[in-house]
Amino acid sequence: MIKIPMKEPKMKKQKPNAPGRGAGWKKRRIKYIAILPSLITLMNGMCGFLAISYASRGRGVAWQWHLPWLQTGVSYFAMSGYMIFFAMIADVLDGRIARLSKTTSSFGGQLDSLCDAVSFGVAPAFLTLKLVGTHLQELRLSHQLAAITGRSLLFGTIIYAMGAVIRLARFNVENKEDESAHMRFEGLPSPPAAGLVVSLVIFQQDFLPKIAERPGVFFRTIESLTIWSLPFITPLAGILMVSRIGYPHVANHLLRGKKSFPAFLLILFTALLVIWNLQLAMVIGFCGFVLYGLIRQIIQTFRRKKPAAPAKAVIEAGIE
Repeated sequence: MIKIPMKEPKMKKQKPNAPGRGAGWKKRRIKYIAILPSLITLMNGMCGFLAISYASRGRGVAWQWHLPWLQTGVSYFAMSGYMIFFAMIADVLDGRIARLSKTTSSFGGQLDSLCDAVSFGVAPAFLTLKLVGTHLQELRLSHQLAAITGRSLLFGTIIYAMGAVIRLARFNVENKEDESAHMRFEGLPSPPAAGLVVSLVIFQQDFLPKIAERPGVFFRTIESLTIWSLPFITPLAGILMVSRIGYPHVANHLLRGKKSFPAFLLILFTALLVIWNLQLAMVIGFCGFVLYGLIRQIIQTFRRKKPAAPAKAVIEAGIE
């Protein structure tokens, strides 16, 4: 009996898998993009870039008006702060519009986080570095003291920037698509953290010069305290972003459902304060929001540590 040799079937050559990806991984291409939410998100990133551009110019006046009834101007540092504030407005609108139009996507979420890293991470840190660094140069400190303070300032701003990046990366991993779950944040969100820093800059650059035509000792003291508080507040905001301290989602709390009459009065008072003076409203609002989370966390910590009364002692006290 003659045996006929069988040809072995040809095996298709498989391309090596990309590092860190399983055998079933397949590259996906983006086919459709929500136009309006994506454009608003890109406006957020554009405002962050403009904030860095304005802050890099240092001292000087960006806009100035010479009118018969008004002679005022806005410094480059103040314009940088306002750009970050406009980025916050765009950050609120893009997510809200995407949910209302039902066009939320993973692409939009990643794009939003990248723009937030620029507008609320790098831009506020760079603004603080330039503003405080400019005032340090004017003090004409000794070489050694200037080197120590400069490095400390740089280290504090790096803590803030890296805290914002870590905060956004953690949010992307732990985020849920269900909007009902977005009622509370773990850690200080990056927009209020940037608002805390930026509001103090705008207060010092655009509010104090307008109310003090002839600066006295009181106003100079407030100006100095505002500037020299930034090197401490900036790294603190970075640490709060990576913490697990709970903060409420203000937009979802205000816009969802019916509210009580005291809540309505609070919203009305806030709106009137913004109309009356935006700079002062920003300082009160952002500082109050940050302090609210800290005080609430401290109260909850003390309540947990407080020992509960034994059941037997409670029963005996009730009998007596």
